[in-house]
Amino acid sequence: MQIHLSPRHLVLTAAIHSYVAEKIEHLESITGNILAAHVVLLHDETKTKRHVVKVHLAVPGPDIHAEDAETDLYVAIDKVVGKLAQQLRKRKTKLVSTKKHKTQLATESRKRGYARR
Repeated sequence: MQIHLSPRHLVLTAAIHSYVAEKIEHLESITGNILAAHVVLLHDETKTKRHVVKVHLAVPGPDIHAEDAETDLYVAIDKVVGKLAQQLRKRKTKLVSTKKHKTQLATESRKRGYARR
C-alpha cells in the first residue's frame, strides 16, 4: 500500500510521518485490499490554531474518505483513523452478508430444482 502525506502549513517531522504510517497500516488488519492512502495534514492559524486531517483511501469499489479537525494533531489523526476503521468494518460486513445472501439463494434454488423432479 502506498501512503502519500501532504503537509500544508506545517513541518512534517519523522515522528508525525511514522505515527501516520503506523495508524494507516493498522487499517490493513481490518481489510487487506487497501490500494493507497492519501493523507492531508492542514494547520489552520486563523481558526484557533486547528489541525485538520483529511484521508482518502483507495479501495476496490467506491473510495473511502474521512476528515477531522482538532486542536491537537495527534488527536485528529486518531479520530480520523477511528472513522476510517468504522467505515471499513461496515463495508466488510456488507460485502460478506451480500456474498452469504447470494450463496443462500443459490442453495435454495438448487433444492427447489431437485424437489420438482
